[in-house]
Amino acid sequence: MHKLLLGIWFTLGLATALAQDSPKIGLVLSGGGAKGLAHIGALKVIEASGVKVDYIGGTSMGAIVGALYSAGYSPEQLEAFFNTMNVSDLIQDEFPRSSKSFYDKRDAERYALSLPFDNFNVNFPEAISGGQNVYHELVRLLYHVKDVQDFNKLPIPFLAIATNVETGEPVVLNSGFLPEAVMASGTFPSLFEPTEINGDILIDGGVVNNYPVQEIRDLGADIIIGVDVQDDLATREGLLSGTEVLFQINNYRTVKDMVGKRKQTDIYIKPNITNFNIVDFEKGRAIIDSGAVAAKKLMGSLQDVANRQSPSDKSTKEIHRPDSLVINRLLIQGNERYTRGYIKGKLRLKLSEKTSFDKLKQGLNNLAATENFKAIRYHLTDNGLGTDLLIKLKEKPNKMFLKMSAHYDDLYKSSALINITRKNWFLNDDVAAFDFIVGDNLRYHLDYYVDKGSYWSFGLNSTFNSFNRQVDFDVIRSNFAVVNDPNIGEINLDVTDLTNKVYLETLLREEFSFRLGAEHKLLRYSTRTINELAPATDANLASANAPPERTFFEDSNYFSAFGRLVFDTYDDNYFPTKGLFFDGNFNVYLFSSDFNDNFREFSVGKARMGAAFEVLPNLSINFETEGGFKLGTSPVTSFDFVLGGFGNAPLLNIIPFFGYDFLSLPGNSYVKSSIRMDYLMAPKSHLMFVANAANVDDDLFRTGEWFTAPTFSGYAIGYGLESFLGPVQVYYSWSPQQEQNNLYFSIGYWF
Repeated sequence: MHKLLLGIWFTLGLATALAQDSPKIGLVLSGGGAKGLAHIGALKVIEASGVKVDYIGGTSMGAIVGALYSAGYSPEQLEAFFNTMNVSDLIQDEFPRSSKSFYDKRDAERYALSLPFDNFNVNFPEAISGGQNVYHELVRLLYHVKDVQDFNKLPIPFLAIATNVETGEPVVLNSGFLPEAVMASGTFPSLFEPTEINGDILIDGGVVNNYPVQEIRDLGADIIIGVDVQDDLATREGLLSGTEVLFQINNYRTVKDMVGKRKQTDIYIKPNITNFNIVDFEKGRAIIDSGAVAAKKLMGSLQDVANRQSPSDKSTKEIHRPDSLVINRLLIQGNERYTRGYIKGKLRLKLSEKTSFDKLKQGLNNLAATENFKAIRYHLTDNGLGTDLLIKLKEKPNKMFLKMSAHYDDLYKSSALINITRKNWFLNDDVAAFDFIVGDNLRYHLDYYVDKGSYWSFGLNSTFNSFNRQVDFDVIRSNFAVVNDPNIGEINLDVTDLTNKVYLETLLREEFSFRLGAEHKLLRYSTRTINELAPATDANLASANAPPERTFFEDSNYFSAFGRLVFDTYDDNYFPTKGLFFDGNFNVYLFSSDFNDNFREFSVGKARMGAAFEVLPNLSINFETEGGFKLGTSPVTSFDFVLGGFGNAPLLNIIPFFGYDFLSLPGNSYVKSSIRMDYLMAPKSHLMFVANAANVDDDLFRTGEWFTAPTFSGYAIGYGLESFLGPVQVYYSWSPQQEQNNLYFSIGYWF
C-alpha cells in the first residue's frame, strides 16, 4: 500500500513538473483583407505539427479567422466556409429584391442616383456598406458561443483589436458579444459603417495595431507564433485603385511598427501574398495555399514547440449549429424616428415560435433594405426559456434626399426625372416623395406613404401623365362617336391622365401586397388633326393663322373604388431569371362628370401572372399570361384595352405587344400570353427572344372567343444591358399578320 501511494505521488509530481515546463503558445494573426485567408493555410500546418494554441489575438481579417478558430472550428472547416461564400457579395450589402417592400422596390428600380439632401445641401454617404451581410454570417457561425461574454472562456482565449475613431487609441476587445467585437475589428474606414460598443465609435484595429503581439504576451504567452499578411509599402505601380491607396495610408504606421514586433515573435510566418490584393476573395484557394506553403518552411520549429508542450487531448469537436431557434422576447434600442410597430412589421417574426436562421436573416434584411439605418446590430442570448433578440439600431440622420434619373423610349421620348424625398415628415414611419419629369412630355408623380409593414399602412398618390402619338383613325372610330372622314388615315392623339388615390395596404410578406382604396381619374383624349383637315369655310379661313382648335373624344372625371393584389418574387424587374409574379386589379366606377353623356356604372378587371426559371446555366425562360375585361352595359370606351408597342411602365390600359405598334389593337377585353428566352452572354449583358400572342375584342369572355386560337401574334429579338442608368434595351419586332416591322429603344429606368 505504501509503495502504491508513493507511485501515485511520483506520477502526480512528474505531471506537475511537465505542466510547469510546458510553454504557453500565443498565436497572432494580422489584418490584410482577403490576404488574411492565408491564416487558414498556416493554421492547417500549425495543427499538423502538433502545436496546441493557448491564446489567439487578431486584427481585422485576422480577428475573423482567429475568432472562428478560438470558437472551435477547424482550419478545414474554415477553408470550406470561405470557399463556398461569395465574400464580395457579403461586403457590398446588396440585399435580394425579396427583402424590399413594394414601395422600396419601386424606388430601387426608378432612380439612378440618390444623395442625402438635408438643408438643401448635397452630401455623400459615409460608407459603402453597413456590413449587414457580414454581420449576419458572423452571428450564424458563432451562435454556439453566443452566451460567452468573457472571451477568455472560449475554447481558446481570444482578443481582437479595434481603433477608437475619436481618440485614435487602440481598443482591446476581450468581452461582450463576439460577432460584434469581430465586426468592429474589421470595420475598414469608408467601406463599412463604424461600430459602436459601450459608447465608443470603433473602426478597423489595423489603423493603429495590426499585429497585437504585446497583448498576447500580456495574457501569459511564452512563445509567440505570428502570421503576418501585411504588405510593405507599395510603389506607385502597385497603387492602382482607391482601395489600395487607402490601405497604403493605413500601412504607414503599421509597417514601421512591425520592425519591433517581428523581434517579439518567436516563429514568424510570412506568406508570399504579393500577387494578391485586399479584395481578391475570389482567389481564396490560392491565398490559403500560400499560407500553408509559408508555414511548412517552419515545420521543424513548430514541431520543436509541440514537443515541449505537455500531451494534449485537444481534438476537433463537432460544432452543433442549429438551423432554428425560438425567440420569445424582442428588445429594440436606438429607434427614435421609427416605431416598434414599424420595426416588428418589417421583421415578421412570431415570438415564442420556432424560427429558422434564414427567416431571421430575411427579417433583418427587410429592415436594412429600407435604407433608414446606418447599421443594424443584434445580440442573441439565452434567457432560460428561449432566446432574447436585442436589436441595436443606428438610424441615418438624413431625412431628405435628392434623386435623379434619365430615360428614353419610343412613347414618352426623352425624359429627365428630379425627385425630392422627405422621410418622417408628419409622422414616424412616413415618407413623402415628389417626382418632377421634364422632357418631350411633362409628368409628375406624388406619393405619401405611412409604412406599417404587415399592419395596415396608409397611402396617398397623385400621378400626372401625358403623351402624344400618331394613331390609326380606325382605332379612334372604334372607340368614340366621330364622323368617318376618308381623308384621314392617322391622327396625332394627345393623351392626358391625372389620377389621385387614397388607399390602405397590408403586406403579408415583402412579396405579397393587398390594397383597398378610392380613386379619382381625369381622362382626356384629344387631337388637333381633325380640325386641321376640315374643309375650308369662310369662318375657318378667317382664322387661318390661329392655332387649330382641339377636338376632344373624352374629357371626364371618374370616381371608383378599387382593390389590388400583388405577389412578386421575381429576382429582377427587367430581366427576371427566377420567381413568380401576380398582379390583379379591379375597379368599380361609380360616378363620372360624363363628358360624352353615356355613363352607367361599370367595372374593369385585369390580371397578369408569370413565372421565370433557369433552364441551363445563363439561360432563363419567362412565361407570362394576362387578361382584362369590362363588366356592365355602360357604353363608355375610355377604359378599353389597347395592345401594341413595348414598355415596362403601366399606363392606363395600354398593353405592350410585340409585332404591332403602340395603340393598334383595341377592345374592352383581351387575353395575352408571352414567352421570353434570356441568355446572359456576358455579365449584365442579355440576348433575348420574345414571342407573344393575343385575342383582343369586345366581350371576349361573354362570347367565349378568349379560348380560341389567337388572332394576333408577334415576335422580337433584342439586346439588354444593365447599366448605371438602368436597363438599356433594343428590340426588333415583327408579326406574320402584317408587313410592318418595328424597332424599339429604351434607355434607363422606366418612370
